Amino acid sequence: MELAPSVPVASSGPESLLERAYIDALEQVDDSDETRSRVLDSAYEQFCRMGIQRSTMEDVARRAKVSRITVYRRFATKDALVQQVILREFRRYFDQFLVDIKQARTAADRVVLGFVSSLHAIRRNPLIGGLITAEPDLLVGSMIGDEGRTLAAVRQFVAGQLRHEQRAGHVSAELDAELVAEMMVRVSGSFLAIPSHLVDLDDDAQLAALARQFLVPMLEPRPI
Repeated sequence: MELAPSVPVASSGPESLLERAYIDALEQVDDSDETRSRVLDSAYEQFCRMGIQRSTMEDVARRAKVSRITVYRRFATKDALVQQVILREFRRYFDQFLVDIKQARTAADRVVLGFVSSLHAIRRNPLIGGLITAEPDLLVGSMIGDEGRTLAAVRQFVAGQLRHEQRAGHVSAELDAELVAEMMVRVSGSFLAIPSHLVDLDDDAQLAALARQFLVPMLEPRPI
């Protein structure tokens, strides 16, 4: 799968795409513009089939069965369209993450399930997973090249889940939720960005065992 050399996972604006996706997921933002949704659906399919670099706004308009002017009215540039397509995929990831962790009974189970489902959701997404496969350096760059804001957005999401566990009495109130979230996100991010020869990322049992051995113990506060 061919992708553009510069997919804007991290924005130079006031919010990164992950920050926006995180906020939209929490606020359950609803986009009722049917034409806009159809254009996004068509752009997603086009980008997955042909790659972002080889796709044009005309291609998207043709696939959506709308005029090119209609596409440009909703997305001023191709970069803007690409951003919104990727934003929606990350929004769907956050939405699914919240659904998946509700299946677990304990905080430890939720950490394990969240770790496994997150890796699968991102790696198996035709667009985001393709980006990781085709441009792994781009993912790393998006995590460290924007002064850490993309990483911070995911950490904020995970820390929010940990604070929820604290309020429910499932995790010690003394736990440093921000620091633990930082470590969990960095572990997950490294597996996504850097191939492992020791861990099979398609093996649920192995991923779950890894999470129980190294991530779950982080739920117990320890002096630094």
